Amino acid sequence: MAEIIMCEPFELYNLLNQCRCVSRLAEINYLCLIDARAAQDYNTSHIITAKNVKMDSEGKFLLPVAVEVDSMQHVVVYDSDTSSLDEQGRAVECAQALAKASLYPVHIVRGGFQKFSALYPFLRTEKIMYTIMELENLKAYPVEVIAGLLYMGNQTQGMNSSILRDLKISAVIAISQSDTLESRSIKGNQTILNIPVSDSVASDFYSSFERICSFIGSHINMGSRVLIVSRQGRSRCSALTIAFLMHHLKYTLEEAWRYMLKCKPDTRPNTGFLQQLSDWELHTMGTKVTDISKAHF
Repeated sequence: MAEIIMCEPFELYNLLNQCRCVSRLAEINYLCLIDARAAQDYNTSHIITAKNVKMDSEGKFLLPVAVEVDSMQHVVVYDSDTSSLDEQGRAVECAQALAKASLYPVHIVRGGFQKFSALYPFLRTEKIMYTIMELENLKAYPVEVIAGLLYMGNQTQGMNSSILRDLKISAVIAISQSDTLESRSIKGNQTILNIPVSDSVASDFYSSFERICSFIGSHINMGSRVLIVSRQGRSRCSALTIAFLMHHLKYTLEEAWRYMLKCKPDTRPNTGFLQQLSDWELHTMGTKVTDISKAHF
């Protein structure tokens, strides 16, 4: 029987917004998201791509039809408002049924639909059935690194006004390979900070870490939301986000790296940035704790 674990709403948000060339929700074995509420609640509104489950005549949850739970990489269940594994509500009962079939831990969303939909109302829907093409074309939002404060994505997301509005972004840090000087401007309701750094192992990112981390910190300390973007959202913006986690939360390089992989598993700073992050660890920690020659780096 698989382990049952509580997860935070932002963890489900990040699962829903993983994207390679297309949304990962189109992958048949990626995510099994189950709504354990009554059918009438589900039909009124539910989290995007969630499936409702039925009960048998004895009131026990049945495994979802046409879903191979044992092949799913992620299994997540929610009800209206369960916030603890000690609560014997619909989410816990459903998770217990799913855990008998799943090979991976079954996660229960803390606070259920009420909390998730309050935080991410734009991810609610009445739609029940999706074609593969519809799933592939679902709009992916930037991943959430620090809940309600720091986000990371690609250049297209950083220019999408509806995404900026939905996430209530106050500042965007745009990292590009432009040779223009660093500039700061205001576009709409967002402060835009442009950082000219190319995605090259020879690029100097280190000299910008201090002032950019201070810029991010000044915003999130006031409760303002910041989005970091680069062209693909994989190398430059992940390097900067890792640098900020090391600076703001006093993480080692390895701790920040592992945390980032949970938020967006396909992020990977280039080797030049990795070396600069190692130097940044010396600056922030007073010593180099992380061995970047290890295989997982």
